[in-house]
Amino acid sequence: MTNPRHTLAAVLLGASALFSQMASAETRYQITITNMTQSQVFTPVLMATHQAGIVAFQPGQPAISELEAIAESGNVQPALDLLNSLGNKVGEAKSSGEVLPPGHSVTLTLKGGPNITHFMVVTMLIPTNDAFFAINGHALPTSDETQVYVSPAWDAGTEDNDERCEHIPGPPSVCQGEGISSSGGEGFVHTHPGIHGIGDLDAATYDWRNPAAIVRVKRISS
Repeated sequence: MTNPRHTLAAVLLGASALFSQMASAETRYQITITNMTQSQVFTPVLMATHQAGIVAFQPGQPAISELEAIAESGNVQPALDLLNSLGNKVGEAKSSGEVLPPGHSVTLTLKGGPNITHFMVVTMLIPTNDAFFAINGHALPTSDETQVYVSPAWDAGTEDNDERCEHIPGPPSVCQGEGISSSGGEGFVHTHPGIHGIGDLDAATYDWRNPAAIVRVKRISS
């Protein structure tokens, strides 16, 4: 006859093993960015999963220096360093590492974790003075259904929109100017007004009508 105590112990051990496997499983998220513009190129894209309350910017407020580095020069390293300094408040922060031409997409997989419920995406549009698009601390999906976001282009307000190549980084075929500029800009983050052809950029080629990007986020198995 089976000892009920042994049976109960076996059930408890099995449940404990299952719980341990579930606890050690790591939720991951696929984030896909699609460039919707006609002629703007996205610089390497910063993506991060994180706790609620972390944002890249506040509309109507001055941009932090890490955002300025992205919006004016496409440099994501200062923002990566800042996110990685936040410890367990950030699940994972990555750069796509490559520019993203119009009509193309890039996908990265990022880790989740305890209390990692939100994500951000930030990248520069070139050729512009300080345009960027962003998903600014939105909630991650809690089911297997793909979430879709459409993002406008923002202006960091850290550089004048003179549209002059000497102030715009990018490939030699378009502009190859400096990244960070000493010009002051508007002083706050706002919706980008687009390209108007007042400098070296042809508005018929490089202007866009918001939105600038589609972002798709899907929760996947560990």
